[in-house]
Amino acid sequence: MEKRNSLRRSGTTRRWWGLRRRWRMLGLFEINQEHEFYSLTCLMKEGLHAALQTSIDTPGPDELSAEHYKSEETQVHKDYEMQTFARLVFTCLRHSLDIKEEEYKRSLSSDCCYLQFMSNSKSKADFFLTNDKRFFLKTQNKREVKFLLSNLKAYMDHLEKYPHSLMVRFLGLHSIQVPNETKKYFIVMQSVFYPDERIDTRYDIKGCEVGRWTDPASTGSPVKILKDNNFEGKHIILDQQRSWLVDQVEIDTAFLRSLNVLDYSILLAHQPLHKDELDRKHSFSNLIVRTAKSMAQDSPTEEEHPTILLLEGDSSRLASDTIDSGSDHVQDTGEHSGHSTPSVNSTDAELWEFHAHHRRLLPNFKNSVHVIDGPELRYFVGVVDIFTVYGLKKRLENLWKSLRFPGRAFSTVSPATYSQRFCQWVKDHTK
Repeated sequence: MEKRNSLRRSGTTRRWWGLRRRWRMLGLFEINQEHEFYSLTCLMKEGLHAALQTSIDTPGPDELSAEHYKSEETQVHKDYEMQTFARLVFTCLRHSLDIKEEEYKRSLSSDCCYLQFMSNSKSKADFFLTNDKRFFLKTQNKREVKFLLSNLKAYMDHLEKYPHSLMVRFLGLHSIQVPNETKKYFIVMQSVFYPDERIDTRYDIKGCEVGRWTDPASTGSPVKILKDNNFEGKHIILDQQRSWLVDQVEIDTAFLRSLNVLDYSILLAHQPLHKDELDRKHSFSNLIVRTAKSMAQDSPTEEEHPTILLLEGDSSRLASDTIDSGSDHVQDTGEHSGHSTPSVNSTDAELWEFHAHHRRLLPNFKNSVHVIDGPELRYFVGVVDIFTVYGLKKRLENLWKSLRFPGRAFSTVSPATYSQRFCQWVKDHTK
């Protein structure tokens, strides 16, 4: 017995060290006791545990009010204060994605160490990843926090109108104040690249050329976030999904243009589909079940939203109409998966709503709004970095770059030009 236990411990140790080696290869570094951010991340985890327990203990209202968007809640701990902004708004958003509060708290406040993601971004922000790699935490400056809070209602309205938007999902906004130190703001986001087990190449695309090359052989983090010029000569192969992606990018960038925002990126990665995944994707019964979930509302129980009955004749029409519109993809985001065996009454009104909100048929993933299956590859796609406003500083930068890079495409341009060029890149690089 003792020998068996010893072997079991030995096997566990080998797996653990193997995992740590793999993280290092991916450019992820465990924030252990020797790490410079260990104290900060411990405070984050402790504070988030308490803040999320409050959300669990005090369920929110049926409808959000203007006051919920302005709310600031402070919890005093022994050595610091944790502030939570617009708590009920972000709780509502997590609920729409079927992220349970308990699992969210468990991931963010796990005993396991956070991981540091070594980004080649020009931003001075620090990036952390939960140990299960499902959620990103990113430090923000005060201006970015104010911008997000002032536009949070518009952001939520956009996601409600287009629940399959490619915009990154912000799940929480907080600050930590340690006495005699600068207040730290940070945001929690859903990771676009989850699950990432088979992803080997990642891109950050802005639709321009100046400064948009990463040397794949350069030293530093083994994870290379490649850029626009690295992607030249390649295409995103989606077939029937192409028109959906192009249209949704246009919808999302029109929203960002209305906020006077530029310099955002589309994160892109892919992995090959296994044969069994291809077989399931084309299964008609699977198509119908996932279509039903994709059309369901956000109600968490059948009492609030009765199961819709599937009529055999209508199901074929719904599947056909959805696929013909370029939406060959079914959602089981969990975003609307309150029913175990949902079905659909595909009336004309429901079909109209499906297309009016530009929904699609999504795969069975926790972050399925960011996953699009092509014929052979699974693509992970998300629009990120939406905090850069075209103010005086950026206008002056535009003037300077116009003189320095005449006739070349650089990132600092007007929001209208940026969104148009961004959409054109997607059109030119998809098939």
